[in-house]
Amino acid sequence: MPDRMRDTFAQDHLPPRELWPDFDLSGVPDYPARMNCAVTLLDPAFAERPALHFGDAVWTYRDLDARSDRIARHLVEDMGVVPGNRVLLRGPNNPMMVAAWLGILKAGGIVVATMPLLRAKELSYCVDKARIRHALCDERLLDEVTATTRRCPDLAHVATFSPLGDGGADLDRAPDAPFTPVQTSAEDIALIAFTSGTTGPAKGTLHSHRDVIAAADCFPKSIVGLGPDDIVCGSPPLAFTFGLGALVLFPMRVGASTVLVERFAPTTMMETIARHRVTGIYTAPTAYRAMSAQAADYDISSLRFAVSAGEHLPKATWEMWHAATGVKIIDGIGSTEMLHIFISARPEEIIPGSTGRAIPGYQACILDDGGAPVPDGTPGRLAVKGPTGCRYLDNIERQKAYVQGGWNVTGDIYSRDAQGYFWYVARADDMIISAGYNISGPEVENCLLAHPKVAECAVVAAPDAERGTIVAAYVVVRPEAERDDEAVLRKELQDFVKAEIAPYKYPRAITFLDALPRTETGKLQRFRLREQDTQP
Repeated sequence: MPDRMRDTFAQDHLPPRELWPDFDLSGVPDYPARMNCAVTLLDPAFAERPALHFGDAVWTYRDLDARSDRIARHLVEDMGVVPGNRVLLRGPNNPMMVAAWLGILKAGGIVVATMPLLRAKELSYCVDKARIRHALCDERLLDEVTATTRRCPDLAHVATFSPLGDGGADLDRAPDAPFTPVQTSAEDIALIAFTSGTTGPAKGTLHSHRDVIAAADCFPKSIVGLGPDDIVCGSPPLAFTFGLGALVLFPMRVGASTVLVERFAPTTMMETIARHRVTGIYTAPTAYRAMSAQAADYDISSLRFAVSAGEHLPKATWEMWHAATGVKIIDGIGSTEMLHIFISARPEEIIPGSTGRAIPGYQACILDDGGAPVPDGTPGRLAVKGPTGCRYLDNIERQKAYVQGGWNVTGDIYSRDAQGYFWYVARADDMIISAGYNISGPEVENCLLAHPKVAECAVVAAPDAERGTIVAAYVVVRPEAERDDEAVLRKELQDFVKAEIAPYKYPRAITFLDALPRTETGKLQRFRLREQDTQP
C-alpha cells in the first residue's frame, strides 16, 4: 500500500533499531511475512465453536468474525480509518469490546485499549502521546471520551457500542456485511499498550502482529496446556495485556472459549466458575486470598488451573488457596513491555514460593549492575529475551534503561537456583537499605501475611534520620480481628516478624489502612505509600 494511504506514525516513533532487544524466534513457529493477527485468531476451523459467553448469551467464532467485520467496515467507510491509524478503545470486558479489538486490526488500525476507570486527564495523555484521531467506546463510558475531545480536538471521530451490540449505539447499527481484512505485515504494529502506572506516568509499548501470535504460542501451550474444550474467565481488564492474553489471545489461538464479566469480585468469580463450569481462571494474588475463604461454598470441581500474575504471589497466599481448593496456583511474571508471561512453571513442576523457570521460547538470567551474569543464588537484576520484547513509544531514555545488551531488564530483583528456578526478591525500587542492611520488602510482606489478623499489607522504605531509611508497613486488618488498641496490635505484629525472620527486618513503622492503593488492574501502587507520612 502506498505510504500516502498509510499512517506511519508508529513505525516512525519506534526506538532506533540499535536500542531494540534481541528477538529470539527459535522457540515459535515460522510465521509468514504478511500476517494480520485478527485473521489468524479467527481460524475458520473454529467457526461453529463457542468463543464468548456473556450472561446468557453465547457468541460463536463465526458470530465474532461477522461482528468484527461490521466494525472494520464502519471504521474504514464511516470514520475514515487508514492502515496505521491509532484507535482508542474503551470499554469493560464484554463481547463488543473483543469484536472492536479485532475489527480495528482487520481495518489495519493499531489498538490503544484503555482501562474503563481512566478519566479525561489520563485518556488525554494517551491520545496526545499516540496521536489518536479515532475512538470506539462503550456507550456507558462516553462522558470521559467526550471530555477528552475537548482537551484533544484532533480526536474527532468517536463511535459507540453496547455490550452485545444489540442496542442503538453507532456500531450496533453498522450494516451486516463482510469485510476484506488489510493484509498487514507481521512486523506492523498491532497495538500500543500503556503500562498500568504502578511507578508513575504510563509508558506506551509497541507490539507487532507477530508479537501477538508469538505470545499466544508460548505460555498457554507450554504451561497450562490450553485446549479447545477449555472455558476460561478472569478479572484483568482487556486493556491490560495480562487480560488481553488470558481472555482473548490464548483461548482464541486454540478454539477455546471465555466467560466475560464486566465487574469481577471474588464472589462473582466463584459464581462464574460454578455456573459455566470454568476450567481455568486468571486473577491477581489479592483475589486468590479473598476467594480462598469462599471456596467451600461453591462447586468449582471443573477448575483444573489457576494463574496468578500482575504482582508477586506470596507463598502464604499460594498455600491458603491450595488448602481450600486443591488447585495449585500457576505463578507467572510478565510485563506490558514483554506483552505477557515469560517465567512460570507447569503445575506438576511448581515449587511454592518460586515464580518458576523461563518458559519455552524465552531465556532469562540474573545480571549485576554492570550487566554481567551472577552466580546462582546471588540476587541481581532479572533479564529476559524471547520472541517478544520492549519497544517504547517515543521514549529513548526509558528504552535505554529497559533494554541493555540485547536483554530486557525488567526492574525486578531475583535470584536463580541451580535447577533454574527463579525466586523473587523485590522490585529494584523495593529493596530497603536500612542501617547498612539490605532488606527485601516482599519478604517482610510474606511474613506479615502469615499472621492471622492481617488481610493485606505492603512494605516500603520510609526516610529516617538515624538509619537512612526504615522498614514501613501498611496493614489492612481482617474484619473479624480486634484493632481497638492499635499500639498493642502494632507491637504484636512487630514481635511476630522478629520471631519469624531476622529481627533487623522488622517494620519499625506500621500504619493501619482500610485499603491499599491499587491500579485498576489490581497492582499495588507502592509509590503512593512512599508519598505518605509514616506514623510509628
